[in-house]
Amino acid sequence: MASMAPEAIAQNIVATDLVARALELIPIPAAHLVLTGGQFELFAMNRAYRLAGLGVVAERSPMIVDLAPRIVAFLESQLIRTDFEWVLGDAIDCRYYRVTIARSFAAFRDRCTISFVDQTSQVQTERSLRREMTTDSLTGLPNREGFEDLIEGGEDRSANAVLAIDIDRFGRLNSCLGSLAGDELLITVARRIKGALRAGDTLARIGGDQFGILMALDGNRGEAHALAERIQRTLTAPFRLTDYEISVECSVGIAYGADEAEDVAELIRHAQFAVKRAKASGRAESYLPQDLAIARAQFSMETALRRAIANRELRLAYQPICDLATGRIVSFEALARWTDRDGHVHCPTDFIPVAEESGLIVPLGRWAIDEAAQTLARWDERFGGHCGVKVAVNLSAIQLQRDDIAPVLSAALDSTGLTGDRFTLELTESAIVSDPDRIAGTMHALKALGTTLAMDDFGTGYSNLAYLQKLPIDVLKIDRSFVTGMLADRDKVSIVRAILSLAQALGMKTTAEGIETNELAQTLAALGCTFGQGYFYAKPLEADAAFAMIAR
Repeated sequence: MASMAPEAIAQNIVATDLVARALELIPIPAAHLVLTGGQFELFAMNRAYRLAGLGVVAERSPMIVDLAPRIVAFLESQLIRTDFEWVLGDAIDCRYYRVTIARSFAAFRDRCTISFVDQTSQVQTERSLRREMTTDSLTGLPNREGFEDLIEGGEDRSANAVLAIDIDRFGRLNSCLGSLAGDELLITVARRIKGALRAGDTLARIGGDQFGILMALDGNRGEAHALAERIQRTLTAPFRLTDYEISVECSVGIAYGADEAEDVAELIRHAQFAVKRAKASGRAESYLPQDLAIARAQFSMETALRRAIANRELRLAYQPICDLATGRIVSFEALARWTDRDGHVHCPTDFIPVAEESGLIVPLGRWAIDEAAQTLARWDERFGGHCGVKVAVNLSAIQLQRDDIAPVLSAALDSTGLTGDRFTLELTESAIVSDPDRIAGTMHALKALGTTLAMDDFGTGYSNLAYLQKLPIDVLKIDRSFVTGMLADRDKVSIVRAILSLAQALGMKTTAEGIETNELAQTLAALGCTFGQGYFYAKPLEADAAFAMIAR
């Protein structure tokens, strides 16, 4: 610093004393800084500044070392005040400050006052809360939000792959064994998956029974499939939970950061879309662009179907079921049909799965039971009494799990004056296997109403003979895949013979689906099949056309 006259020194001492006393009134660290000849001088500082360890000598002050460029830039500007965040220290002992640099007038280009608001406690609290918000409390892994943060914070998202892992049948395991066993299973599954990961891969729990993995790729997408297969093998070993030994399978979907995805959330959704195909194929699947298109189309159909059910825009078609010995119509199977407002006819194989996945199968099934009962009552009225036929309605596995069918049918019978023996309810094998105890209770309640129970598509699913023996099943429906082309295929004939023999041994009747010729009908009758259904008799008909067949 250049030498000063005694009078100037005296004035400077007085000014310094005034500034120092003024700074002591400020309850936070503050200092007055002067820049002379390119050198900083701490003109004055308060006690809080000294206690904060910010240094009393300019050359050794961390403030000067870290903030000199910013201070110089401020002094050279026309600003009166500026604020910014400043981090002091290393990761272990780190403090966070809100720094304010100010001066009285822009003309004071060589001096300023700097104050520091210590925000360390606030920042640490916010980070702690953030960790809690982004961490799964059960497994200690990042949750969905934390997983998104990890992907977003990656250096090169295009070089990453995201895997979504869905634990198959977890809902049933959780309901059967209890939530505590379910939680224990999730923790154990997380440990096993983590053990299968490479160094640097990150595991998260992104849903109730779904995990996510973030992995870096070295340009080889096969690494993601290799990891998926490794995880599936890892989970094949049985899990020991208290008194149970449980086998777990999983479905894995893969999405790549290099593919088109607007944001991180969409990238995760892509992997989840792929999980749906993985459940169907039984192997890990990569996301395909059409997955999103299919999902959007299904969502659009779900919205339209919800409106159609509410507005009763659907209708039932009726396909006759005939006694093979006499040719007489004994029943009609009620089949849902949907033509939307634009006149587009939707195939049941398209909208029924959407209804099941969305839960709309419950109101749809209730409507079908009520509509079938109303139609049968109208037929009786037009016929002048009992019209001589039953009506059969299909029950979905989802419908059986989520709805109480017996009271629904009872209400429909009460409103129409029909008796339960006028109804046949058709269940698939998969519906029975999904929850045997609950389904058994439902079936006995339906039998108490007098209904006939049929197992639909017999032979195409998991045929447990114990169920056939214990459950009150009256009719086995032989799937059309065994009937079509049966006359030219000895294997099919053998399968049909076996089903007929089994039904006869258990005291059940049988219905063959897919009959298209008289020769096929006669052959099935000769083999001992009770009823037949198919285009040989009629395609599904409108209610009036079906009644005309009854009248004839």
